Amino acid sequence: MSMTTGSRNGAEINVTPLIDVLLVLLIIFMVIVPPHNFGEEADIPLPAKIDRPQPEPQKTIVLQLHDLGEGKVPSLKINQQDVPWDKLEARLQAIFQGRSEKVAFVKGDPELDFQYVAQAIDMSHHAGADRVGLLGTK
Repeated sequence: MSMTTGSRNGAEINVTPLIDVLLVLLIIFMVIVPPHNFGEEADIPLPAKIDRPQPEPQKTIVLQLHDLGEGKVPSLKINQQDVPWDKLEARLQAIFQGRSEKVAFVKGDPELDFQYVAQAIDMSHHAGADRVGLLGTK
């Protein structure tokens, strides 16, 4: 450390070398100290292995409307099974009764009048569907 004279107080200390030494010591301690793992160790109990039959995945409900020609009511299918229009709501209620996810999709031919698609959507909602999606044709 050097001291200079000539200031008001008589002496002034040069602290630059002191700061350099402190920074070197700080870097050395940062390298030497091992990293800390934060958090607590916990033993989480695992569920017992019981051979339960897995529930079958629920099949997606797709209402298909096929155009039968101009002036005719389109045919209706639920997952490839023919259903008459007057039994659609009762059939959907029976399907949605045992389901947790109440979603249906409506797929119609491009030439079909939209009133039939809207009627199928309305009947799906009345039968208990929470959400109804529209599927396009390829």
